[in-house]
Amino acid sequence: MSDVSPTLRSQRFRREREADWARLERLMDKAEKGSVGKLTDEEILAVPVLYRSTLSALSVARETSLDQGLIEFLETLSARAYFFVYGSRATLQDRVTGFFRRDWPVAVKGLWRETLVSAGLMLLGALVAAWLVTVEPEWFYAFVPAEMANGRDPAASTETLRATLDGTDGHDGLSVFAASLFTHNAQVAILAFALGFALCLPTGLLLLYNGATVGAFVALFASRGLGWEIGGWLMIHGVTELFAVVLAGAAGLRIGWAVAFPGVRTRLDAAVESGRTAAVAMAGVVVMLFVAGLLEGFGRQLIVETWARYTVAGVTGLIWFAYFYGPRRSPVDGR
Repeated sequence: MSDVSPTLRSQRFRREREADWARLERLMDKAEKGSVGKLTDEEILAVPVLYRSTLSALSVARETSLDQGLIEFLETLSARAYFFVYGSRATLQDRVTGFFRRDWPVAVKGLWRETLVSAGLMLLGALVAAWLVTVEPEWFYAFVPAEMANGRDPAASTETLRATLDGTDGHDGLSVFAASLFTHNAQVAILAFALGFALCLPTGLLLLYNGATVGAFVALFASRGLGWEIGGWLMIHGVTELFAVVLAGAAGLRIGWAVAFPGVRTRLDAAVESGRTAAVAMAGVVVMLFVAGLLEGFGRQLIVETWARYTVAGVTGLIWFAYFYGPRRSPVDGR
C-alpha cells in the first residue's frame, strides 16, 4: 500500500504536467480574445496535442480521485480547448458576411415556387381591385383605409392628387401619405410570414389584400390621367418594398404548406425544417424594408422627375434579381 498522501500525489501529478496546461491555457486566452488569426502555425498545431494530453490527465485525475479543484480546472480547460478544436470559430463579421453572400440568396432562391405563388396572389388582388375601382370608384374605400388615403380618394380633385406626386402639396402631407403606405406594407409582410403556419390561408388573404390596396391606388390616379406618374412615384421604392412583401408571403406559404402536407414527417418536424429556410429569408426581408424606407424617405423626395424614378426602380429591380437568382460560386467546389 502506498504511503503517499492524496495531497502529495496531486501535487506531483500537477508538477509533471502543469507546463502543458499553462501553455494550453495561454493559447485559449489568446484565441478567445479574438486573436485566433495571430496564432502561429506551430501554436495552432500544438492545440490538439495539448488538448488530448489534458483529456488524458483529466481521465487519470478522475480515476485516482485527485483533489476536486484540480479536476474542475482540467474540465474547464478541456471544454475551452474542445470548442477551439471542434467548434465553429466564425466571428460575427464572418457570420454577417456569410448571410449576405450565401445564406440569404440561397434561401430566397429555394423559395422560388412560393415566390411565384405569392407574387401571383398579389397581382391578382391588384388587378381585381383596379377593375372594380375603374367600374365604380366607391370600391376604393373598401380597399384603402381612410388613414392611409389621407384625403387622396375619389372625392379629391385631380390637382390634389397630382400635388401628392410632385410634392407641391407640402412636404408634410407627402411624407404622411408615403409613410402610411410603407407602414402598411411592412405590417402585411410581418403578418404574412407570422400567420403562414395556419395552412397558408391568412397569408394568401393578406397578399390579395395588399395587392388590392396598390391596385386601388393606381386605378384612382390612372382614372385622372396620372397613371404614368403614379407608377414612378410608387415603384422607386415599391420594387424593393413590394418584393419584400412577396418574399415574406413566400416564407409564410412555405411553412403553411409544410404544416398542411408534412408527408412522412410529423407536422412539427416539417414546420421546423421549412422554418429554417423561411426564417433566413424573413431576416433578409427586414433588410429590404430598411432599404425601401431609405428610398421612400430620401430617393423619392430628391428625385422628382418621373423618368428618373422609373430608372431607379428598374436598376433596383435588376440588382435584386441578379443578387437572388443570378449564378454564384458553389461554396464547395468554387464554381
